[in-house]
Amino acid sequence: MRSRILLAVVFVSLVSAGCGQRSSSDPAARSAPAAAVPAAASRAEQTAPGDWPSYNRTLAGDRFSPLAEIDRGNVARLQAACSYTLPEVSALQTGMVVVAGTLYFTTETRSYAIDAASCEAKWVIERPLEKPSALAVHRGFAYANGRLFRGTSDAHVLALDAADGHTIWDKEIDVNVPGLTMPMAPIAANGLVFIGNAGGDQTGVTGHVYAFDQNDGKVVWRFDVVPASGPARATWPNAERLPITGGAFWTSFTYDAEHGVLYVPAGNPAPDFDAEARGGDNLYANSIIALDAASGRMLGYNQVVKRDAHDWDVNSPPTLATTKSGRAIVASANKDGLLSVLDRTRLASGLPAVPSEAELGSVLPIVYQAATTTRENVEVPLSRTAPVRFCPGIQGGNEWNGAAFDPQRNALYVGAVDWCATVQLAPEPVAPALGQIWFGSVGANIQGPPAEAKGWLTAFDADTGAVRWKFAAPAPVLAGVTPTAGGVVFSADLSGHIRAFDAESGAVLWEVDAGQAIGGGIVSYSAGGRQLVAVASGMKSRIWPGSAEQSRIQVFGLAK
Repeated sequence: MRSRILLAVVFVSLVSAGCGQRSSSDPAARSAPAAAVPAAASRAEQTAPGDWPSYNRTLAGDRFSPLAEIDRGNVARLQAACSYTLPEVSALQTGMVVVAGTLYFTTETRSYAIDAASCEAKWVIERPLEKPSALAVHRGFAYANGRLFRGTSDAHVLALDAADGHTIWDKEIDVNVPGLTMPMAPIAANGLVFIGNAGGDQTGVTGHVYAFDQNDGKVVWRFDVVPASGPARATWPNAERLPITGGAFWTSFTYDAEHGVLYVPAGNPAPDFDAEARGGDNLYANSIIALDAASGRMLGYNQVVKRDAHDWDVNSPPTLATTKSGRAIVASANKDGLLSVLDRTRLASGLPAVPSEAELGSVLPIVYQAATTTRENVEVPLSRTAPVRFCPGIQGGNEWNGAAFDPQRNALYVGAVDWCATVQLAPEPVAPALGQIWFGSVGANIQGPPAEAKGWLTAFDADTGAVRWKFAAPAPVLAGVTPTAGGVVFSADLSGHIRAFDAESGAVLWEVDAGQAIGGGIVSYSAGGRQLVAVASGMKSRIWPGSAEQSRIQVFGLAK
């Protein structure tokens, strides 16, 4: 999720908190009546066509741009419009936000605003860290009401003034465990900011979802992925001798604005590979969890990856859509190399009372699963005496950019990594010190050689999961996938190639070599009187193939 750690590196992330919050993951809180949904939540989400105001454009996470100036007939004439070179070379995975002609993005220690048409800098704010995280990853802002919201690697959440970048409030989170990190881009809606902590591969770190008040940073509620008590807590049977670890968040959430439901994708349990050491089902790790956004009460879940022994997080943004047939779905493309499509009809028809723990697990049933990459040895047990090769590996499948939905074509588009791993379990399960990486395996060379890393972009029928077309990329596809009303799908890979595909056939209509690895966002918006496409390029990473000598925002458009 996501950027997983091949070396024994430690993430450091953040989420901020305040006092007086209520935890919503204990059984009593879950069985309480749902809080009243704010009036604004009863309306469908409204997004200006020319803006890209959230990590995946809409709060529902579809990544679809309704702009059609750039289309299948003219996309071959795209050319560079402008570029902005960062004063740093980073593991650039930011998902850009564009509002009213300004483009905002982040790195681990800096926040940026540039003119979305000319790429001229408006402001840059640096926040130095005493102890930067090992992978130097950050994935972007949330925007609402003239404010930007982000996390930091020293466990704070910030609100910045979008006009000049100054800090409006700064809150430190209330969970003090070594190894907490926060690379995810939050989302903001109905006066709240929703964010969660990462670090679930590190001993003692578990996932928490926070809802902050946008005005003052007060914590309104907190949901604990691993409850303190109750039936879900009992699914960690070895907790008396080994610390509970996992269920954290690497990527953004999504939100059904009409019904007030927040969807969060919780990551893997740890030790990552030693399911026997953990024992049990380890709820609610590796689950899509639906929460009442007003109260944090759990409404339902589906543990998409069970008894995980491969580090297969359920941790890309869960795309919310209504298909051509009228089915309300959650499309969850994850590290197991599957596109798992869940039925959310029950939650999209109101906020029903959920009377029992058992029923919580039946609210989001799986409609279908479809492979997004190579899957081999997925049922072969890992061994303490011999290495086992499996695909996708711990950096395979689908990473921090999830599925995109094109409502005009009833299609889901998914970029994926085709890269295998070889793992041998440690002879005995021994927990490292708190905050240290806890794979439960022998040796550091887990992932296959970088030369073996390839990628895919696949178009699926949203109702059936049938493959419409596939593109075999020469390198992993980590960048955002962006379909548009012009019938064009944009994406990029770690070889540095940016491509525009025919949304119907998959034919490559336009391609440019950026000359550096690309793993960040790709967004389309209107600025300066025309449709533009911006790409976050230049990802310098310890654990991914490809290189970059500079990080930059590159913007493309049709000739004026």
